[in-house]
Amino acid sequence: MTDTMVRALKEALDYTRLYKGQTFVVKIGGEILDRPELLDGIAVQLALLDSLSIRLAVVHGGGVQATRLAERLGVPVRMQSGRRVTTPEMLEVTKMVYAGSLSVDLLAALRRQQVRAVGLSGVDAGLVSARRRPPSPPPGEDGGEPVDWGEVGDIEAVDRSVLDALFDRGMVPVISPIAADGHGRPLNVNADGLAVEVAKSLGAAKLLILTTAPGLLRDPGDPASLVAFADPDDLEKLVAEGAVRGGMRPKVAACLAAVRGGVRRTHILDGRVPDSLLLELFTGAGCGTMIVGRREKRDYSEHELAHGGNGA
Repeated sequence: MTDTMVRALKEALDYTRLYKGQTFVVKIGGEILDRPELLDGIAVQLALLDSLSIRLAVVHGGGVQATRLAERLGVPVRMQSGRRVTTPEMLEVTKMVYAGSLSVDLLAALRRQQVRAVGLSGVDAGLVSARRRPPSPPPGEDGGEPVDWGEVGDIEAVDRSVLDALFDRGMVPVISPIAADGHGRPLNVNADGLAVEVAKSLGAAKLLILTTAPGLLRDPGDPASLVAFADPDDLEKLVAEGAVRGGMRPKVAACLAAVRGGVRRTHILDGRVPDSLLLELFTGAGCGTMIVGRREKRDYSEHELAHGGNGA
């Protein structure tokens, strides 16, 4: 046991040196936060990253919880091609859930691990500027009928100075997916899209998406068919083969948008797996899917010839 632990620490040493001072954005899906038994484990992992002088920004979702509260309150829930139509009544629910109960629960878990985390929505200090989405077809359905999405926002800008002010004081921002337009009108924004824009604005080295899937699978019915590494060319082939579908499509699209926006490496991980963040970041084998741009693929391949692995 002792020898195994020592080897693991030595293996992690190169990564800890590499990551020190870098910026990571971690997006936690609402389906993960819906399982309280997972929250403390994730908080421990985030605390370890924070202790290594990695600048962390956490973005969370909460669609499952918003739907559940809406149903309890008798607020109609309308989905279109997997995306939420946000009526004024539904916006009130999302504000209560995203910037309220979920934010507090996540902050409390981090406090138990002595992480100095600060909860904020995109409305706080003008962090996220958005505009109300005009009627438009669902994403990926350009030829479809336009949908009135209601109080849904498309992100225009993220003010990184707000996050830098927290980083400079050793704090971890925990960001809820509510933004506002130029008139201060609150809008519901997609959490994956928010994580991408936060990562791009910070020039993050990594975007890590915690979800309830093991990563991208070549055969969605076979967990052993995990795609550990992919670039845009690989993904085009996988899309053509029908491997990228359902809830994995927006995750893959988010990763592609991030790498095209300058984020070096993106990861899709199963947040239900104990220590999945640490396994992906500090072991050669990793445990999820890493998606990078074409240039980064070349640099990564050269690194792997010398070191091997999926983590860095």
